[in-house]
Parts: sequence; C-alpha cells; structure tokens
Amino acid sequence: MAPDPRDLSLRHTTPPSLEDIVALAETALDALPEALREMVRGTAIIVEEIPDDEILADLGLESAWELTGLYRGVPLTQKSVLDVPREPDTVLLFREPILLEWIETGEDLFRLVRNVLIHEIGHHFGLSDEDIERLERD
Repeated sequence: MAPDPRDLSLRHTTPPSLEDIVALAETALDALPEALREMVRGTAIIVEEIPDDEILADLGLESAWELTGLYRGVPLTQKSVLDVPREPDTVLLFREPILLEWIETGEDLFRLVRNVLIHEIGHHFGLSDEDIERLERD
C-alpha cells in the first residue's frame, strides 16, 4: 500500500519534490465532494517550480515568492456553450512559493496545498479573492 501523501510534512528530510506536491494536490482533489469534482473535470492541475516572468508581469508582481497558485482559463460564470475552447482551464501550483509558506507558517503541507488548490478552483467558478476568503472564514 502506498504511503498517504498527506504524511509528507512528517516524513521529509529534504524538500518535497514536484511529484510530491502533485500527489498532495491529487489527494486534495479526490477529497472534494463528487459534484464539485465533476464541475472541475477537464481542468488541468499542473505543478511548476515558480511562476515565470510573463505571469509575474501579467499580475503586476515583482517577486515569484508572492504567488503560490494561479487559475488560467475562463471562469464558469463567463462561459457559453457556444464558445470554442481555446485551451483547457488550468490550475497552476507553484512548488517553491508553497514550500516557503510551509516553512514560514508551519502549516501542515497537505492543508496548505489543499487551500491553494481550492482557492484557485474558486476562481474557476468565478469567485473573487474576497469571496473565497469569506467562504474560508465561514
């Protein structure tokens, strides 16, 4: 039986790899209610080391360490059945900023990856950062 990826924060003596973060994200996605998973089916979940310069420029950020995740695509609230799909909706998770936050906050790594993933999925549904933060508080 494979080890539970949620145990990563307890078993690593070296920084978790891209594959480790992918495993955590997949576990978090699998734990979502089935109806929600159905609504994000076809959305790619990709883990990269850090956001590239183009992403930072598009968002007006100066430091790659400020961004742990990003949703790319057209929110469901803006989609039409008549739209011609250009590229798949994508949730990007950025390993190094996530690990930095993990180190700085002491947050459980699985919870941190899950929160970033859920935050970005919220953008898929057309929610603003403020809406998502309000939901997280409630």
